[in-house]
Amino acid sequence: PNAFQTLDRAGRPVIGFTAALLDDMRNADELAFVMSHEAAHHIAGHIPRQQQNAAAGAVIFAGLATLTGGDLNTVRSAQELGAAVGARSYSKEFELEADRIGTIISIRAGYDPLIGVRFFNRLPSPADEMLGTHPPNGKRIALVRQTAREHPLSAATW
Repeated sequence: PNAFQTLDRAGRPVIGFTAALLDDMRNADELAFVMSHEAAHHIAGHIPRQQQNAAAGAVIFAGLATLTGGDLNTVRSAQELGAAVGARSYSKEFELEADRIGTIISIRAGYDPLIGVRFFNRLPSPADEMLGTHPPNGKRIALVRQTAREHPLSAATW
């Protein structure tokens, strides 16, 4: 099960869901939370930020390979590795930022993110590895709970 955000050929935001994710959704709050999380990636500008990080990583790694006397193939390999490392350098922070913004979006749209975030309880929690792309589920759930406390649903928020 997966959801993702990307851009179409014209640069417009697109949110995608796999059929497995849609089959696993148990209620509208879960679907709204996941959709809000993916929309939050767009709102926060994560795609261009990730592209900038990838470009910076490619330049740094290629520069290091050049300085150490690497041949053209070595420099190209270093550039590719640097781009991959750079693209992942802030991915956990991006996920947490999208969880925070997505929580607020869910609340303002009339959904309960505390019900929606239960979806994480059914997913394997990623290890907190250095180049991992997602933080542990427990950390994400705690952030959603904290954000929901800071932004309670009330008539004043509508």
